[in-house]
Amino acid sequence: MSICEVLGVELPIIQAPMAGVQGHALAVAVSNAGGLGSLPCAMLSPESLRGELRAIQSRTTKPYNLNFFCHKQPEYDADAEKRWRKTLSPYYREYDVDEGDIPTGSARLPFSAALADVLAEFQPPVVSFHFGLPSPELLERLRGWGAKILSTATTVDEAIYLEAHGVDAIIAQGLEAGGHRGFFLSTELTTQASTEVVLRQILSAVNLPVIAAGGIADAAGVKAALSQGAAGVQIGTAYLLCDEATTTPVHRAALTQARPHRTELTNLFSGGVARGIPNRLISEVGPLSDAAPSFPLASAALAPLRAKTEAAGSGDFSPLWAGQNISGCKAVSAERLTRSLAGLSSDAL
Repeated sequence: MSICEVLGVELPIIQAPMAGVQGHALAVAVSNAGGLGSLPCAMLSPESLRGELRAIQSRTTKPYNLNFFCHKQPEYDADAEKRWRKTLSPYYREYDVDEGDIPTGSARLPFSAALADVLAEFQPPVVSFHFGLPSPELLERLRGWGAKILSTATTVDEAIYLEAHGVDAIIAQGLEAGGHRGFFLSTELTTQASTEVVLRQILSAVNLPVIAAGGIADAAGVKAALSQGAAGVQIGTAYLLCDEATTTPVHRAALTQARPHRTELTNLFSGGVARGIPNRLISEVGPLSDAAPSFPLASAALAPLRAKTEAAGSGDFSPLWAGQNISGCKAVSAERLTRSLAGLSSDAL
């Protein structure tokens, strides 16, 4: 079954939710173009989420998706934080950062009853999750108004788990995908496979629609995924240069200057493994470090370094998330890109 039938959209294109580089404007533009626009919600407070939902519902009548994280929030570990700050201490000295002014904690929070209360006011048509699923009680609240439930799987075991817990479709995230890996049953990188491989494996293991994600950046890539049995595709990196994206100037510059396949998996920016464009921090500390605290607690210690260097026009300490295939990034409207990804000519716009 096509994802168009499942979600009520015109085109089999889902815009990947991308925290830090978008708000409601990108989601609305993609939905109005016929795809499924997505809003990243893991860093939104209940009141901020309410404001974004008001904006979405005032600007589109088409289906849209809200995405939340389902990670287990780790307890603060003072020793781990001390080790991490010791790793970063040469940079604090270089940029005159007072460690006493750096807060702890994280802005990324898992889906909660308080957030579900906000959703109940608006009854969004699609809700998706990263890092597994919330409690059965919270899922039942969403199903109460008929919301379609999506979640990410990076392995066959995760896909089988999601099917057993009643999702409506599965996002098969390949190793090429930008941003955070959605794994939740195992965080071993040896379990991770390419989009083509994980799509084929999951399709043979479940009876649900499967959405391909990772390294898809143009109409040819979309067509190839659909021909392999995908019910639809999820695309993020290609939207990073769109007019409606809030991608920072240093991130935009990195996307236009980077070699198309020069990305790496790193845990330095949040504690979770994610794919992005290499920068000074990755080069000097190494992309994967045991010193980084558990996801999502690594980000606070980097915040002042990121702020100071971005103000000077540098992305040396910024998470420059991107998938392996940067070639599809285009500085155009999200509507035009969505139609192009679906293989529609500019005349069809």
